[in-house]
Amino acid sequence: MPERNMPTVKEALQQASSLLMRALAERTGNARPAEAEPAGGGADGRPPADGEAAREARAEAEMLLMHVLGWDKTRLLLDGDAPFPERLLGRWQEAVARRAAGEPVQYIAGVQAFCGLELEVTPAVLIPRPETEILVEAVAKRVRALFGAAGASGAAGSGEAGGEAAFPAGTGHGRPGTGGARRPLLADIGTGSGAIAIALARRLPGWRIAACDVSPDALEVARRNWARISAAEEREAAGRAERLLFLQGDFLEPLIDRGERVDVLVSNPPYVPSGDIPRLQREVRDHEPRLALDGGPDGLAAYRRIAGQIGRLPGIPRLVAFEVGFGQAASVAALLAETGWWPHLDIVRDYAGIERHVLAWRA
Repeated sequence: MPERNMPTVKEALQQASSLLMRALAERTGNARPAEAEPAGGGADGRPPADGEAAREARAEAEMLLMHVLGWDKTRLLLDGDAPFPERLLGRWQEAVARRAAGEPVQYIAGVQAFCGLELEVTPAVLIPRPETEILVEAVAKRVRALFGAAGASGAAGSGEAGGEAAFPAGTGHGRPGTGGARRPLLADIGTGSGAIAIALARRLPGWRIAACDVSPDALEVARRNWARISAAEEREAAGRAERLLFLQGDFLEPLIDRGERVDVLVSNPPYVPSGDIPRLQREVRDHEPRLALDGGPDGLAAYRRIAGQIGRLPGIPRLVAFEVGFGQAASVAALLAETGWWPHLDIVRDYAGIERHVLAWRA
C-alpha cells in the first residue's frame, strides 16, 4: 500500500529546521559566552544572530535527516520532493526531539567532520572542534620546518642546518635499546576520539603516533576511527595500522613507563575552570564528558601536570603544542618558558581571533 499523508523530505526538513531554530533560541539565552568554553554559540561569544541561527538549525536538520535516511547531500537535493519514508518517521521524530532537548547533533548522528575526516563520536569523547584543526595544521607546519623533509617522511636525517640529528640511531622505533634507526614519535595526550592523532598521522606518514588517554572508552572510539580510516586508504596499506599506538594512562605516564622518546608532544587537555562548568551551554555541560572539560580551579591543572611529567621522559620533546581556553594563552606560554627547555614560543589565534594555541620549540 502506498504511503499516505506523509510530508515530503523537503517539508520534513523545513519543519525540523524551524523547530530547531526555536529550540536554539531558547537554549542560548543563559549560556556562558562561547569564547570562554570549548565550543558552541556565536564566534564573538554572543548567541547566534537570527540569520546565523537559521543556518545552524538548517545544517543540523540536514545532518540528522541524512543520518536517518542514509542519504548524502546530493540525494537530499535531488530527491527532496519524495515522500518521507513512513517506516523511518518515528526515528526521525526522535532524532529531532533529542536535538531540540539539547543533545549534540554529533552524538545523535554519531559522527563529526574533522580535517577532511569523518570521525565516530560518542558521549565518551569530546566533540572535535573546528579550532582544533588549526592546531593540527600549525603542528604539521612546524614539524616540517624543524625536521625538514625527514620530518614529513619520518626517515632518519638531520634537522635544520647546524642542528643535532633529528632521529638518532640506536633507539629503534622510539624505544631505547632496540637498535636501528629510530622513527620519530609524536604523542597526542588526551586523544579522545583520536582526531588530532589521526589527522597528524595522515600528514606525517613516516611518523609513529602515540594516542594517549586515561579513559578506556575514549580509546576504543579512537581505535575504531583509526581502524576504519587506515583500512579505507589504499596507500601504505602494509603496516599502516601499526603506526598508531593507543596507550591508556594519566597524561604522559604510559609513555614514561614504556621509555618512549617523544619528539613532538601535542595536547588539547581539559581547560575549563571547574567553577565555570555549570554555566556552559547545555550541549556541553550535560552531554560531553566532564573528564575532558574540567581543568581544575583555574583551568590550568592539566598543563601543569603535563609540564611536570615531561622531565621524566627519556628526552625533552623538540616541539610542544597545546590548545588553550579563553584568556589562558599567556599563562600557558609562561609555564613553558619557565622550564627553559624551549627558547621559541608562538601563540596562534583561532577563527574568531582568540589566542587558542601555544607552541614551544627548540631549533
